[in-house]
Amino acid sequence: MPHQPEHFVLRSSLTSPFVRKVRMVAQVLGLQDRITLVPTDAADPADPLRTQNPLGKYPCLLRADGTAIYDSSVILEFLQEVAGTDRLLPARGVDRIAMLTRTRLADGIIDAGAQVIYETRYHEDGTQSERWLDYQREKILRALSAFESALPDPTHTDAVSIGLACALGFLDRRKPVAWREHFPGLVAWLPRFAQHEPAFNQTRAPDTQPA
Repeated sequence: MPHQPEHFVLRSSLTSPFVRKVRMVAQVLGLQDRITLVPTDAADPADPLRTQNPLGKYPCLLRADGTAIYDSSVILEFLQEVAGTDRLLPARGVDRIAMLTRTRLADGIIDAGAQVIYETRYHEDGTQSERWLDYQREKILRALSAFESALPDPTHTDAVSIGLACALGFLDRRKPVAWREHFPGLVAWLPRFAQHEPAFNQTRAPDTQPA
């Protein structure tokens, strides 16, 4: 009897940029048909996500035996192993370290943007810390400046370009900072990458999804 490929469950939200990153990786590696998306409500104490990932965060990839893998960067590496390739991230060497550093920079844009959103969402007007908001926004702008000065190849898909595209898509959707007027290189890069890599538009959150 032929070996059946393993299937996975992805605890997810279609509006999450980190979930989008994993979905893009799966499509690029041809693994999307082996992954079932299962929505999660991270704010619900009864959601099993809190057992699957003690941090209560998604994306969280569940293997057939129930083993959980998180976060998005670890899932990327796992899916690359499943696909038997190093197409998105070198297996070793200084190039791998350089790419990992840049992927964390892209992830940091999203993390800082999320802090801006949480501060404005969970604190009433007049109780928000403008100092904290400025601190997070400055992180985003510095990271964007670093990418602006060393743009990835828009005709090449790898861990860095996927992470950056998801970060820029997040900024466009949630608007923690006004970035487009300051970074013309990134503004031009994003549609060129989207034209090259169809998985970017194919993983866009539906307009009917809440922000």
